[in-house]
Amino acid sequence: MKPFSFSREPDLTGLLRDKTATAAFLGGGTNLVDLMKKGIAEPDRILYTQGSGLSSTLQVASSGMTLGALMTNSAVAANPEIQQQFPLLSKAILAGASPQIRNMATTAGNLLQRTRCPYFYNTSLPCNKREPGTGCSALQGTEQRMNAIIGWSQTCVAVHPSDMCVALAALDAQVLTESKTGGLKTIPFDQFHRLPETDATRDSNLPTDAVITGVQLAANRFARHSAYVKVRDRTSYAFALVSVAAALELDGSTIRQVRLASGGVAHKPWRWTAAEQYLTGKKAAPDQFAKAADLVLAETKPLAHNGFKKSLLRGAFITALEEATQGA
Repeated sequence: MKPFSFSREPDLTGLLRDKTATAAFLGGGTNLVDLMKKGIAEPDRILYTQGSGLSSTLQVASSGMTLGALMTNSAVAANPEIQQQFPLLSKAILAGASPQIRNMATTAGNLLQRTRCPYFYNTSLPCNKREPGTGCSALQGTEQRMNAIIGWSQTCVAVHPSDMCVALAALDAQVLTESKTGGLKTIPFDQFHRLPETDATRDSNLPTDAVITGVQLAANRFARHSAYVKVRDRTSYAFALVSVAAALELDGSTIRQVRLASGGVAHKPWRWTAAEQYLTGKKAAPDQFAKAADLVLAETKPLAHNGFKKSLLRGAFITALEEATQGA
């Protein structure tokens, strides 16, 4: 591991002042420490965020809730207000990682975690995400089980690994940020993460001098009908091959509103807007779910060795909608 300096700032002003391109924020450390051990992340300075003034609590208002940047995944999932008003978020978090990791991982860190593509972690192979311009080993490799089937480019085929972020995408969350140059800024969740296109090094649109201060959730009517379905190699502590978050607002058996998002399929949590538009106003019925699933599959473009994800995605998509319809 490359030597680094370590500092603990007493307030957010100091934290932002010291943030540079060669410095890294440390929250729970569940991703950064691994990357540093492997020589993928090599910051000159670690800025410890605990005790810096960033919130680790949930703020509740009539208009919705705000998750503090340092609120742990376990605290979010177990919070009674979250379970009552945003059960989809709790379900997604509990489907991810392990209890030990959830006890350490923070809200902000979850948003900023990096891909688990095996070629990204293998420093003996070229990777545009690690070293721009060297090529994407995964694009022509055979270990593509965990790679993208939509939104990928010749530059990168990695996927975002978060379960929590899939639920946040479906819930139309807002990311609250603060920087030393731009002040306070709110970024819609669907604009926070990036597709690789020609630059795979950047996973998000968070400025290099900024910090996430919280995640905002607006009140909605999805609490009674939501589901999170995750297909993976093991039943615990495994990343998604595909996942689907489904949230419905029903008027009898008619779908008034629907939100659909997936993980394990793209460089960012993916919203299925065409399927959402199709299902709005339709009956919540298996035949309609199947037609919406066909719209989803039509958008995908698997790689040479992960075409099996299409059938997994179709099944997960229909199952999530059926479970959401049945209700909590």
